[in-house]
Amino acid sequence: MIFTASMILGIAGAALGFAGLTAAASARRAVRGWQTRCLSLESSFAALRRDMELTASAAEQAGRRAELAEQECSNLADRIELIELRGATQGGAQSFDQAIDSARRGADAGKLAQQFGLSRGEAELVSRLHGRAGRFTAG
Repeated sequence: MIFTASMILGIAGAALGFAGLTAAASARRAVRGWQTRCLSLESSFAALRRDMELTASAAEQAGRRAELAEQECSNLADRIELIELRGATQGGAQSFDQAIDSARRGADAGKLAQQFGLSRGEAELVSRLHGRAGRFTAG
């Protein structure tokens, strides 16, 4: 069989066409793979964004709670200072010492208020800080 120039060119063209189709199919598969990967990354970024928003919200709430706790501690410190000042000006330091001893022996806030002339709030504070139920146990 004798090949003519047009036959050789035809075969070469067909081979080149087949190679082009193969390359196009391979490129199409690669593009689909990259599209799938991009969609997966976008989904991951969306989930990460939601997690970051939840974390920021939780941190904000924790900050607010810390501020409230700080205010409560400050208020408690002010109340203790007021009680100490009141006791010092009224000669009541000894009354507080006696009330503390009585609380340690189990007296409740009502009895402390009545017996030592403390306000109800003062008596409850002494009872909570020094009473048997309020004691911290080393464990």
